[in-house]
Amino acid sequence: MLRIALPHKGALSEPASAMLQEAGYAQRKDRRELVLVDAANDVEFFFLRPGDIAVYVGSGKLDLGITGRDLLAESGAGAEEIMQLDFARSTFSYAAVPGTAEDVRDFAGMTVATSFPGLVAKHLADNGVDAAVVRLDGAVETAVQLGVADVVADVVETGTTLRQAGLEIVGAPILTSEAVVVRRTEASADEPEVRRFLRRMQGVLVARRYVMMDYDIHVEHLERAVALTPGLESPTISPLHHGGWVAVRSMVPARQAQQIMDDLYELGARAILTTSMHACRL
Repeated sequence: MLRIALPHKGALSEPASAMLQEAGYAQRKDRRELVLVDAANDVEFFFLRPGDIAVYVGSGKLDLGITGRDLLAESGAGAEEIMQLDFARSTFSYAAVPGTAEDVRDFAGMTVATSFPGLVAKHLADNGVDAAVVRLDGAVETAVQLGVADVVADVVETGTTLRQAGLEIVGAPILTSEAVVVRRTEASADEPEVRRFLRRMQGVLVARRYVMMDYDIHVEHLERAVALTPGLESPTISPLHHGGWVAVRSMVPARQAQQIMDDLYELGARAILTTSMHACRL
């Protein structure tokens, strides 16, 4: 049975559960449940603190896990990222009072406060910067105001909280993070259960990024229409009862669907429809 670690709570928890539900896996009925056996899919889910997931996976106690790239880097565990999941995106950056510094190399001799001391210490060392690192749990924006640190390093989404604290982002991001699937470093990904899980997750990602588009077009405009909707391999084309017309079906990127529909209409296509997909296999 495949053993998978999932975030028990926090920003990663709900999107991860939603994705797994779309992939056909069972869901826990009570948020207090810490273990869920999905016998139909031969999977056992363990709900853990997001920061602990990479540790359990890296130790080999669990086969796979879903956590954040930033939490994986901070853990220092023997685990590696094997799939990006396209949610919980964030940027991990330095911030300070305007005028304090322009780049990470200006932090020499300063104190940096963060909830990710391992990640920050490594980044500073990689840049040859000798600075003190102070660990703070929770919000770190007030560390500068309270005199605990000269600089903070934290997850930045919109930057509003930093600006309210009188801080600005300094230098390039330390890390761009998102939810990822992790496994033990050098563990085999060729096991049938692992391959099936990854295929299902990839199927959900593709289904979210594409829609199925159907439309009718006169044959004289078919080649130009197909150029707009090439599909993955090739669109499906079927003759209509009314002579000279064909029906076309093709997968198109969801973000471009409205523009493609406009372009097809101008080309003479009619009965243009889009349909959402819930899962797929490529």
